Amino acid sequence: MYTICLVEDEKNLNHLIQTYLEKEGYQVITFEAGQAAMDYIGSSVQLWILDIMLKDNISGYDLIRKIREKDPNVPVIFTSARDQDLDKIIGLELGSDDYITKPYSPKELILRVNNIIKRVYSVVDHKVHYECYEIDLEKRIVYENNKEINLTTLEYDLLVMFLNNRNKSFEREEILRNIWGEDYFGSDRVVDDLVRRLRHKMPSVHINTIYGYGYRFI
Repeated sequence: MYTICLVEDEKNLNHLIQTYLEKEGYQVITFEAGQAAMDYIGSSVQLWILDIMLKDNISGYDLIRKIREKDPNVPVIFTSARDQDLDKIIGLELGSDDYITKPYSPKELILRVNNIIKRVYSVVDHKVHYECYEIDLEKRIVYENNKEINLTTLEYDLLVMFLNNRNKSFEREEILRNIWGEDYFGSDRVVDDLVRRLRHKMPSVHINTIYGYGYRFI
C-alpha cells in the first residue's frame, strides 16, 4: 500500500481529499500545519501533497526543501489558491512533480495522483506488503515475519484479488467467477469456506463480511 502525506490547512478540504484517497486504496497521513508535517519528513512516504500557503510560518516551499534533503526522488504535488506562473515555476525549480490550482475537483487530483504513482513506481516490484505479511507475486509465496505460509492455489488467488481491490465490495457470485472461472457450477457457499480458510491461515487480514451479499477487503 502506498502512503501519501497530505498537508492542507483547510480542514474540510483536508478531510474530503483524505476520503477520496482512502477510497482509492492509499494510506493517508494528514496535516493541517506546516510544523507537524516538517516533523514527519524522513518517514516512509511515497507521495506528498503540499498546500503552498499554510497558516503557520512554514510554507509548502519550506517543506519541499526539507523533503528533497531527505529524499530527492519522492513525488510532490503542490496545491495553491494562487494561479500564478511564478508559483508554478518556483515549485518546479524546487522539484515538484505537479501543480494544481484551487478550487479543484477531488477526482482531478486523484487522477493526477494515480498517474504519478503509476509512473514513479512502475518499476517491477513483485513484493507486496500488507500488515505483517509479505506477498511475493512472482513466486506466489506469502510470508509472515519471514516464515512461509502454505496457501492453496485458490486461497492465494483470493488473497491477490482482494489486495488488488482494496475497499471494494464483492458479491459471492463475482468471487466465484474471478476465482473458479465462468464455467464453475455449484453452490456459492464454497466462497464462504475459502474465506474462512484464508482468515484462519492469515488472521491479520481484514476481510469484512457483508451479510446477504459478500465480502470486502480493507
